[in-house]
Amino acid sequence: MARQPRLIVPEQPHHVIQRGNNRQVIFREEADYQRFLVWLKEGAKFYDVAIHSYVLMPNHLHLLATPSDATGLALMMQKVGRLYVPWFNHKYERSGGLFEGRFRTSLIDSDRYFMTCSRYIELNPVRAQLSVAPDDYPWSSYAHHAGIRTDTLVADHPLFWALGNTPFQREAAYIDMVRQGLSTEEVDFITIAILKNQPLGSLSFKTELEQKTQRQILPAKRGRPFNPPLPPLSAA
Repeated sequence: MARQPRLIVPEQPHHVIQRGNNRQVIFREEADYQRFLVWLKEGAKFYDVAIHSYVLMPNHLHLLATPSDATGLALMMQKVGRLYVPWFNHKYERSGGLFEGRFRTSLIDSDRYFMTCSRYIELNPVRAQLSVAPDDYPWSSYAHHAGIRTDTLVADHPLFWALGNTPFQREAAYIDMVRQGLSTEEVDFITIAILKNQPLGSLSFKTELEQKTQRQILPAKRGRPFNPPLPPLSAA
């Protein structure tokens, strides 16, 4: 059975996750993270994909990205993989695939879940106990959003700009949001959506997506389809 194409909607943010094959390490040292980010920046610029948030973990990565068209996101990921995997294999004298099949995506309802998803991504190292606080971890976009350093890979989303009238106000508001953390329910909700390649949003958001994309988004109703009764047979 053919795989269903990814649900990609231009000008809409998508949560992306790419894992190492069999969850193997894909970044072994600082130079690996740096090299990947260089190629990610080049790919994002070439295919016109805005990267709003990211984190590179030892065996996987997360992005929050908005493509300008239906193909740019996949082409960007393919380009980065075709550059990084041979480089990584040559460096560590290995062969074969590095990533676990196709990357996963979850279309995001911006109004309800954009900022939550951004925090989910940047708090990943804390949940994985790789750092005590998000600013302790160097391979994410948190330092950019918190005003610690400027990251030219990051394209600030309008919802981030709406946090305040000045950079200081926006950074302070975002830091406060991150300090509040996420509930277990929020973490589970986002995790399930990305692992199942499902949109993350309200019922109305998913209903609108179905109408816009002509694809089934909501779960199919259970039970047999309703068949209206046949009219009685006329007497012979």
